[in-house]
Formats: sequence, structure tokens, C-alpha cells
Amino acid sequence: MRFGVHALGLRHRLVLAFAVVALLVSAVFAISTYLLARGYLLAQREKVVQHQTFADAAYVQRRLSSAGADVSAVLTAAGTPAGHSIILRWRDQWYASALDEGRDAVPGGVLEEIANGRPASQRFRSDDEAYMVVGVPLPSVNGQFYEIAPLSELDGNLRLLSGILMGGAALATAAGAGLGLWASRSVVTPLNRVAVTAASIAGGELDTRLPATEDPELATIVGSFNSMVDTLQQRINRDARLAADVSHELRSPLTTLVGSVDLLNARRDELPERSQRALDLVTADLQRFRRLLDDLLELARSDGGLDQRPSTTVDLGELLRQVLGEVGREPTLLRGGTDVVVKADKPRLGRLFRNLFENAETHGGGLTAVEVAQVDEDVLVLVDDGGPGIPPHDRERVFERFATGATKRGSSSGTGLGLALVAETVAIHGGAVWCSASPTGGARFVVRLPEARA
Repeated sequence: MRFGVHALGLRHRLVLAFAVVALLVSAVFAISTYLLARGYLLAQREKVVQHQTFADAAYVQRRLSSAGADVSAVLTAAGTPAGHSIILRWRDQWYASALDEGRDAVPGGVLEEIANGRPASQRFRSDDEAYMVVGVPLPSVNGQFYEIAPLSELDGNLRLLSGILMGGAALATAAGAGLGLWASRSVVTPLNRVAVTAASIAGGELDTRLPATEDPELATIVGSFNSMVDTLQQRINRDARLAADVSHELRSPLTTLVGSVDLLNARRDELPERSQRALDLVTADLQRFRRLLDDLLELARSDGGLDQRPSTTVDLGELLRQVLGEVGREPTLLRGGTDVVVKADKPRLGRLFRNLFENAETHGGGLTAVEVAQVDEDVLVLVDDGGPGIPPHDRERVFERFATGATKRGSSSGTGLGLALVAETVAIHGGAVWCSASPTGGARFVVRLPEARA
């Protein structure tokens, strides 16, 4: 058992491929957009905060330079934007515009830079909130000015942007999957049409062709496929005509031989014993040859498409009892089959069961049971024999033409055509035949035929 992508069908692989490509493209676009937008917005916000900080620092420095300045009043009058807070170090004392803030609110890196006389800025988080601090040294008044600005609004905007981009990526992935589904249908539909047509041809409908298409990519495939089927049909018809012609041409000399052998058999008592034995061998081989020609003509008729679906009804139970009598078995061997009617060609259906019964008698240790059962709208005829059975690997091969095993199980005539004719005849009647193991240990042949309902 295979797992992973290779275990999926072609349609699912196409949908998955389109979805993955759409996801990758949208993810790259979303990440790039987010990073560019984040960098731009942060740079703009930093410029605004730095500009505001330098303006406030200049104001505070001017006010502190005047005599008798009140630090608290100066910080209050600085006019900082809402949410901003000021921390001031002046004359080795720390002042703040907010009661809950002080020197500890300023990151150590910024304090160190300001102590060295250089302006500095840094983003940091406190209590899961984003802030930005800008420090400016005030050497003229021996002070240090710090302004802390909240970045929560910018942080919220960035989260909103990331959510929009992720939603867009999800929609793009879904759109890619939808596009993949549409594309897969465009790809798989012609393949399904080819598969259906090929199945019809394999079922014997040799006149089936692919419909013409205006798609230039598919036109070549359609033309090649139809040309291949035309060639195949011509070859099959030619082979069928050859088999029919050969079989027909052999009938004339066969008729002459049969007449001559019948004449010899009529005067058999006048021949020496050795000549009688030779005549018996010739008679047996001639009968075998005659049956072989009949089988070949029947197969040629089937291959040539001359057979049509039977439309007449046949009492199946009566037909089976009649065939049992023809092969020398008691009709009481049949179980079931009362009031069962099927659509069939009576002579051909009789020949089908005669082949099966003679096959069981000759190569299967004798016919042991014939049973008729109804399953839904079908009729099953079970033919059991008392032989050693058929190995599982040979149960399909026995229905091939000229297929004979070690015991010549494949034919009632020893030519390998008996069961092949059974399969052909059942197919013409819209049914099927298969082989399995009999409950008694031998072989069981099952013939399925559609029941004729009123």
C-alpha cells in the first residue's frame, strides 16, 4: 500500500499542486508586504517621535535655563501628545510627568548612550505593550531628557495588517485549489472519455469512436486514437473473415470425407479386423474435425459482429432438462429452475450448457449437480462436477481459446474451444461465466444470465 502524495489520484494531485503554489506565492507576497509595511510604518513613527522629543527637549532646556524654574510646571507645560511621558534628570535628581514612572522605565542601553553625551532611541515592551523611548542629552543645563511614546496603536495596525494578509493568503490558496479543480476537470474529462470509449471497444462495440474536438491539443490524440481503433477493427474483421472463409472452404472436403466414411461404415462388416480399427480411428477424428469446424465458424460469427442480442424468451428449466437428456443424464439431476424465463437464442443456449455438461462428463469426473438460483434480476446456473477441480491460477485461462491443461480441461472436444464458446455465448446474452471450487471438491462453473421479466 502506498501512502503520501503518490497515493492520490491525478485530480487530487493537480488540486494539491495548485493550492500549494498559490499558498507559497501568497505567503511570499504577504510576508514581503508585511515586512515592508512594518519597516515603513516604524520608520515613520520613529521620525515623528524623535521630532517631537527634540522639540520637547528644546522647550524644557529653555525653561530650565531661566532662573527659578519649577521643574514640575515645566514638564506639565511641555505639551506632550496624549500617552507620551517625560522623564528628566536634572541636577542629579529624577523627575517624571507620570507618577508611576521614573528612571527604571528607561532601558539601560539608552541611559548609557545619553551618559556618553549621544542621543539614542530604542523600542521595548513593558507589560506586554510596545513603547519607544528617545533620549536627548541637555549639556547646557546639565540634564538628560527622555520621552516615552506608546506604540500600541501602531502595534494594533500591524496585527490588523497581518490578519488581512493571512486572510488574503488563505483566500488565494482556496482560489488556487478551485483553479486546480477546474484545471483537473479539463485534464481528467478527456481521459475519462478515452477510458469509457476504450472500455466500450474492449466490450465488443468496435464501432465506438471518440467524438471530434475543437481543442487543437486534443485533436491529435483523438485522431490517433480513432485511427488506431479503425486499424484494429479492420484487422479483427480480416481475421474473422479469414477464419470463416477457411472453415467454409473446409466444409466441402469434409462433407466428401464424411460421406466416404459413412459408406465404409455401412460395409464395415466386410472389412478385416485391422481395417475396422483404422476406420474407427478415422471416424472419431473426423467427428472431432467436424466439431472443430463448427466451433471455428461460431467464433468467426461472433468475432465478425454478426451476433445480435437475443430477444426471444426461453424456459430455462425445460431447456436444462432437455440438454441433460441429450448428454445421457437424468433430468432429476436439476434442482430449481421452475418458472424461470430468460431472453436467449434457444439453440445456442442449449449448445452452451451441452458444452459445460460434456466438459464435466469427459474431463471433470462426471456431472454431479445442476442448480438454478435467482439473485436480484439475474439467474445463476451452477454446474458442479466430481473431478479434482481447477487450480485458482487456471480458472480464468480455461475460457481462453485453445487453452488446454494437463487434463485437457479447457474443452469438451479436446480442441480448447468449448469453454471459449461458452464465454462468447454468455457475453452475447448479456451475462457472464466464471469458475470456482465446488463444495464437493470438484469444479463449479457459474453462468449468470439476465432474467426476462414481464
